[in-house]
Amino acid sequence: MTQTLRPPTHSPGTGGGRLPLLDVLRGTAILGTLMTNVWIFAGPGAEWGILQNGAGNAGYGSVAAVAESLFQLVANGKFLSMLTILFGVGLAIQFDSAARRGQPWPGRYKWRALFLFAEGTVHFVLVFAWDVLMGYAVTALLVARLLARSERTRRRVMWWAGGLHLALMGAFTALLVGAGQEEDGGGGGVSQRVVDLYAHGSYPDQIAFRLENALALRLEPVLSFGLLVLLFLLGVRLFRAGAFGMDETGRRIRARMLGWGLGLGAPLTVATAVGGQDFFLLGRYCAAPLMAVGYIGVIGALVSRVRRPGPLTTGLTSVGRTALSSYVLQNLLCMLLCYGIGLGLADRWGDAGRPWWVMGLWAGVCAFLMIGSTLWLRRFSTGPLESVQKWALRR
Repeated sequence: MTQTLRPPTHSPGTGGGRLPLLDVLRGTAILGTLMTNVWIFAGPGAEWGILQNGAGNAGYGSVAAVAESLFQLVANGKFLSMLTILFGVGLAIQFDSAARRGQPWPGRYKWRALFLFAEGTVHFVLVFAWDVLMGYAVTALLVARLLARSERTRRRVMWWAGGLHLALMGAFTALLVGAGQEEDGGGGGVSQRVVDLYAHGSYPDQIAFRLENALALRLEPVLSFGLLVLLFLLGVRLFRAGAFGMDETGRRIRARMLGWGLGLGAPLTVATAVGGQDFFLLGRYCAAPLMAVGYIGVIGALVSRVRRPGPLTTGLTSVGRTALSSYVLQNLLCMLLCYGIGLGLADRWGDAGRPWWVMGLWAGVCAFLMIGSTLWLRRFSTGPLESVQKWALRR
């Protein structure tokens, strides 16, 4: 069922103007997600290793361990939550664009979401098991229909989704704490078969492994579906309120986001980190979204003080304008650099020089994407995958 709608009169940017801050935020979120994912590529067992060995276990016994722990603590779940909020903003922009043109909703948007799901499926199978695009596509199909409903309905769904998510994360955390208390000690680690697969196995074997274990590797978007809905709708509300404009209203909202997001999120993040691996779910899926809200406030405050865009701002903006292409490319580059099908850095370097070479890898890929996307946009209006998407949806 589709509806022809009018654009909300209170939405900023209903004239179709671009909000520059959104591009900077998208670029930061894309590169920020790699701050977490790079450890997956560089770790033993890669994509499967995080399930068998957990995450965030660097500890604080040395300077290197402290650096790795802080690096991961700053990133884990925060930029993913930011990206999810921004995807909700993009959905609201699509809704307003359709409304201005008098087009039915969700109308053609459902094909856009289905194409994103197809892109995510290809990305999952061929590049990276922890793909986010498939989960975003499914969530977008639901939230798109909610945009045609009343604000009261959206608010109710938003808080119900958040409440159910908190209850689920709390229940799983209680189970993890209980299981941890019953264990005598020791850790399972990553099976040598999986380590060898990513260090020396063939590309078809890695693809087959992802397909054989697809249910386990696709578990994250299922468990966090309530959070996805919450953050999508939060992005819609923030956009409607004018949080991304560079006027006084936007600055005021972002200042509140900074205060509340970091004020609540930072203590919870520290508490879950001190609590250890048993509190990983609360850290990544409960404290991190609060921090993401605060990060948006911080970045907004910094951007509002920029008088003339420099290389960093320009690079982040370019990555933000080519977000889909940059997201896939950064994972493809890390796969070719870290796995045995490419340079095999994860096996060749391993713990030698860790965490410094992993951080250097992240910085190098980020620099490549910022420079590459900037040069690309000098000749083309959109990124390569964005162009393919537009071409396919016009068919």
